[in-house]
Amino acid sequence: MFKSSKLFDGYSCVFRQHHAIDTHCYYLHGYALSFLIEFEGELDDRNWVWDFGGMKRAKGTIDGKSPKEWFDYMFDHTMIVANDDPKMYMYNILEESKIIQLRKIDDVGAEKFAEFIYNKVNEFVCKETSNRVKVSKVTVRENNKNSASYEN
Repeated sequence: MFKSSKLFDGYSCVFRQHHAIDTHCYYLHGYALSFLIEFEGELDDRNWVWDFGGMKRAKGTIDGKSPKEWFDYMFDHTMIVANDDPKMYMYNILEESKIIQLRKIDDVGAEKFAEFIYNKVNEFVCKETSNRVKVSKVTVRENNKNSASYEN
């Protein structure tokens, strides 16, 4: 089994963890997130596990968007909130007023972003490579000190 990895960085987004009542993460805060995606599988005819430029040249999509468009849509200058955030009505108003680009997912935070990206990208990679390659791990980095990973 061979492994390779690709770093996606420069994604500025804001979120809050409304369940973290006793910490500053309860409040809106932002990071320049980066995502390290690790691939594993057999080599192709070029001796590559995953084409490092494969996200740009992909034939498949993630939620109907090219992988690059999907990453930009989800994480580039966006506000990401959990579907069950009790202040959702306020975020909807801000989005309708064109003050934020709102993205709603089941859960937020570095760990949940890692799982979310893993699930989306793994499905895409498996289809794109006819199950020759899979995502083995996703690490989300908030900054130089904090990161979280998900692997299945």
